[in-house]
Amino acid sequence: MQVFLAKHAGFCFGVKRAVKIATRSSKLHREVNTLGDIIHNPQVVDDLKLKGIIPVNSLEQCGKNPVIIRSHGVSSQVYKELQELGVEVIDATCPFVLKAQKQVKKADDRGYQVFIYGDADHPEVLSLCSFAEKRPAIVFSHPSELTDRVQPKSAVISQTTKDLAGFKEAICKLVEECSELLVFNTICTATEIRQRHTVNLAKEVDLILIIGGKNSSNTKMLAKLSSPYAETYHIETAEELQKDWFTGKEKIGISAGASTPDNIIVATYNKIIDWFGDLPKAANVADIPVH
Repeated sequence: MQVFLAKHAGFCFGVKRAVKIATRSSKLHREVNTLGDIIHNPQVVDDLKLKGIIPVNSLEQCGKNPVIIRSHGVSSQVYKELQELGVEVIDATCPFVLKAQKQVKKADDRGYQVFIYGDADHPEVLSLCSFAEKRPAIVFSHPSELTDRVQPKSAVISQTTKDLAGFKEAICKLVEECSELLVFNTICTATEIRQRHTVNLAKEVDLILIIGGKNSSNTKMLAKLSSPYAETYHIETAEELQKDWFTGKEKIGISAGASTPDNIIVATYNKIIDWFGDLPKAANVADIPVH
C-alpha cells in the first residue's frame, strides 16, 4: 500500500497567525476570551483552553478579560460594543477576511446591492453581512438561489473558503441579469490551492482521507470536491479510522483543511503505516510522501 499527502494541506497563513497571536496572548494574561472558537478545529481549541484561551458566546461572559477576535472576524457592531466596554481587543481576523469586509463596505457605500456566495450561518458570512449597512446583503449558497433577486446594479463577493467553480457560475448568472456587476474575488488563495491539489490527488488514489473539524467549512468543501473521484472519508482525528475502509485499496491519499494542525496529519499517517505499511513512521509532515 502507498500513502500520499496532498502537496498543500493543513494550516494556512491566517490560521497559523491566529493561533500564534492566541498563544502569545496566553503568556501575557491569566485568561483571554475568544468570541466563539478561534478556528474551526476542536482539538486546537481544546489545546488553547489549557493555556487560558477560553471561547465564549457573548461579550457579557468576558467580564474585563482581553478579547481575541477570531480568524473568521466579527460584525461591525461587535467592534463598536468592544470599544464601549473598554476591554483590550486582540484582533486575529484573517487578513483575507478583513479585505473582504472592506470590499463589502466599499460596494455598499457606492450603491451596489451586495451578494455574498457563502453559508448564511457561517461566522465569516455573518461578519461580512454587517458591513453592508445601507441595504441588507443577499447571501446565497448556490447560484440557483439568485432567481428574481438580482438588482440592476449588483456586486458579488465570496466567503473566503468557498469553491471557485461555484463562484464563477454565480458570476455568469448575475452578469446575465444585471446591467452593472462589480466582482470581488475574495476566495482565499490557500483555499483554492488546497482544493486544486486535493482534487488532483483524489484522481490518483483509491481512497482519500480529508482531515479537519466537522465544523470547518473549508474542510467539508475538500471532502465534497474529492468525493466524485475517490472513496472519501472526512475525519477529525486518527481515532476515527476504520481498518476495513482500506480493504483492497492500494493507493491512499491524505489531505487536510486549513485549520488542521500538523500533529493530527502525522498521527493519521502513522496509524495507517502501523496497520499496513513497512515504511518508517513520520516524525513530521515533511516525512510523508507528497503526490
